[in-house]
Amino acid sequence: MATRTLTKEDAEKAVYGGCILGGGGGGWIYDGLEKTEEVFKLGNPTLASVDEFQDQDYVVCVSLVGAPSAKNMHVDTKQLIDTVKRMQKEFPHPIKALMTNENGASTTINGWLQSVATGLPFLDAPCNGRAHPTGSMGSLNLSEVPGYKSLQTFAGGKGEQQVEGAISASLDLSSSAVRAVSVQAGGMVGVCRNPVDISYIKKNAALGGITQAIELGQVFLAEPQGYGRIEAASAFLGGKIVQSGRVDHFELKESGGFDVGLVQIGQLELTVWNEYMTAEQDGQRLGTFPDLIMTFNTQTGAPVVSAEIKAGMDITVIIVPQENIKLSSTMFNHKLLKAIEPVIQRKIVGKE
Repeated sequence: MATRTLTKEDAEKAVYGGCILGGGGGGWIYDGLEKTEEVFKLGNPTLASVDEFQDQDYVVCVSLVGAPSAKNMHVDTKQLIDTVKRMQKEFPHPIKALMTNENGASTTINGWLQSVATGLPFLDAPCNGRAHPTGSMGSLNLSEVPGYKSLQTFAGGKGEQQVEGAISASLDLSSSAVRAVSVQAGGMVGVCRNPVDISYIKKNAALGGITQAIELGQVFLAEPQGYGRIEAASAFLGGKIVQSGRVDHFELKESGGFDVGLVQIGQLELTVWNEYMTAEQDGQRLGTFPDLIMTFNTQTGAPVVSAEIKAGMDITVIIVPQENIKLSSTMFNHKLLKAIEPVIQRKIVGKE
């Protein structure tokens, strides 16, 4: 794929397709659409495949870190751009492109604004082609590189909660520190992190993940509002609609910068750690992260993220096998997946 100029229509498709691929996380649709307005006030970003670069060229990831349900979160345009500019000063090699950490309503286009503002192309290779809870899951398996030192720049919050800075440490330590800072900043920070070369990206990122989000959004939006949109999205992804009905029970709490909870629709039970982690019905496991489990408003067909769920809401649940979505190498790292188990009190590794 040659480099192409992205349009506002592409962005809208990316927001809706990204929201579905968010699997319950990845930000809010209204936030993604607001970001779209900001992006195209500045200009048009460019989307480039890995084939457009030399193997030794460096790319950096931009992301948002925090809890989607946080009430006082604030990350503005200047803060997002400043994280990239600070990274360009801190890192000794030229940065040739930007990439996002994951697909989601907000995260698929996270980096388009920074791309326009800095003139750097946006890479059609998110760190992961679906949303995920931990920073390490969006870090291209760098946790497995002996002695790897992570460089992360961050900014967010307003007033007395405003923060900005840079940290260089082990991947776990730097990710945990940025997560802790996000809580102090009101719940969210913009981050620019982990410069890696294209040869590493080719082995570890979700190549073509942005294009998949745009194409999914196109299929979804081509249908009139309603249940047909859910059917179209599920069919495009090779998924299955497993349940429609009212939410009988819903609990969600913010814990350590994450949303943790449980959703029950009839006999179907979904666990949440920002994203949907498991789906079980009558004691049978129907889906296990990184399988894509996603909820929709049954009447309008609109995707509904986990932080939007309310008791009594009429929702439809789809499950897409992990083989049908673009995934990074981290989604096959048992150590990273094992970290989910104590949080949701369910088995993940070895559970189909």
